Amino acid sequence: MNRMALPGSERDPLPQARPLRAAAPDERLEVTLILRPSAPAHWRERLERLGRLERPVPLTREQFAALHGASDADLREVAAFAAAHGLAVVQQHAARRTVVLAGTVAQMNAAFGVELFWFEHPDVTYRGVRGAVQLPAALSDIVVAVLGLDNRPQARPHLRVRTGPPPRRSRAAPPLAASFTAVELAGLYGFPNGSGQGQCIALIELGGGYRPRDLRTYFDGLGLPMPEVAAVSVDHGANAPTGNPNSADGEVMLDIEVAGAVAPGATLVVYFAPNTDAGFLDAVTTAVHDTQYRPSVVSISWGGPESTWSPQALRAMDQAFAAAAALGVTVCVAAGDSGSTDGLAGANHVDFPASSPHALACGGTRLKATASAIVSETVWNDGTPANGATGGGVSTFFPLPVWQQGLHTVDLQGESHALIRRGMPDVAADADPRSGYQVVVDGAAAVFGGTSAVAPLWAGLIARINADGGTPAGLISPLLYAHPSALRDITRGNNGGFRATRGWDACTGLGSPDGTRLAVLPGL
Repeated sequence: MNRMALPGSERDPLPQARPLRAAAPDERLEVTLILRPSAPAHWRERLERLGRLERPVPLTREQFAALHGASDADLREVAAFAAAHGLAVVQQHAARRTVVLAGTVAQMNAAFGVELFWFEHPDVTYRGVRGAVQLPAALSDIVVAVLGLDNRPQARPHLRVRTGPPPRRSRAAPPLAASFTAVELAGLYGFPNGSGQGQCIALIELGGGYRPRDLRTYFDGLGLPMPEVAAVSVDHGANAPTGNPNSADGEVMLDIEVAGAVAPGATLVVYFAPNTDAGFLDAVTTAVHDTQYRPSVVSISWGGPESTWSPQALRAMDQAFAAAAALGVTVCVAAGDSGSTDGLAGANHVDFPASSPHALACGGTRLKATASAIVSETVWNDGTPANGATGGGVSTFFPLPVWQQGLHTVDLQGESHALIRRGMPDVAADADPRSGYQVVVDGAAAVFGGTSAVAPLWAGLIARINADGGTPAGLISPLLYAHPSALRDITRGNNGGFRATRGWDACTGLGSPDGTRLAVLPGL
């Protein structure tokens, strides 16, 4: 059979990982295939319009499926390939351009021309691939990504737990808050009136879970009605609380509680998926193309260094976010909690999926405020690995968006460098655990920080704006860069590699929200 290597499908083993053994031939697994759009010329034209700072009318999900989904002919070609190799078609979805195939290791090795091995790493044992994915010539132009052969953990939650005594109000003059509820932060940032009524916020989770009784305790404590919360299983993921506040439960609860407190009238839908590249992408595409709940905002508080993703996965996720933009769906993503290096040794790194140009990358600040007013706001950088610092920097993969042309980064020496690729974050808000968010997790009160809290805070703000304006905000970044005065510019601090300056910077982006000004921007 004439085969061709799938570009960008190679994955190096994790550093310090060593091969253990070949995967058992009868071991069963599922893989996700991403197909090309059925009308690529129309798809490119829509993306070019976004690049020209136009705001095309959002498509309905039904229109998107007809215009840009996978074609029936391509789906049949993939089904024939699966049948020829004894693989079962578990799921296919034209709008998501997704086909999920199931089979044994032996069948996958033969179908994709790879060797599946188990690797041992100090932190995890995982299944990986030796070599690039090989596709038959008939599929080489149809399939753009094959994910799930490698099942290493792909992302981590971007939250930080404040340690020490329970939060309490300082007696200093003026009386500064030691921590905040999300409702208080919405007030401090001038969020417009409203509850997000009629909107749906999608929350992407790669582990953990929530208990309704904890949510009831939290919202009762705020004097708010319990929002409608639903769980959706993706790739066998499930709402599975561990009972440990320091587990992924903390991320799930933080996301629900912040988004629900800011937009209590919105429906919150939690999409649970495995923590793999396939699970992450499938959760996003399931949310974006969900015709039952129809989210208008997606909040993502998980990510990992851009360099740890395969090129095919980077492209596939960015295409999923571009599809969200076409549908008028805003995707808010945490920018990371490990400063300008994103936790890697050596040079600066950015976190993905926040580095996608079709995401609203959400960085972090440290907030000082009284009960009624912001006193100061600086870059979040605790200076210690335990409490972290906001992510931010310059992508090595994604090109410079039109709306970021002419911008510069400033290093710690004060030298300015022209931005030549996608810079992040775009926006920011309170993320320092020392000025963090009051939450309830697994029956216990706690104070959390991290950019994990910023993504659902911005998602709730956009849900409020959408509910009032009637037209969804969609890809809001170009509009924000055209009207930077609608944000509170942060000019003090650094994230370890970059310095805050007037205007956009690689620490806090354009700044934290001024909700009153944002709500009246033209086009919203």
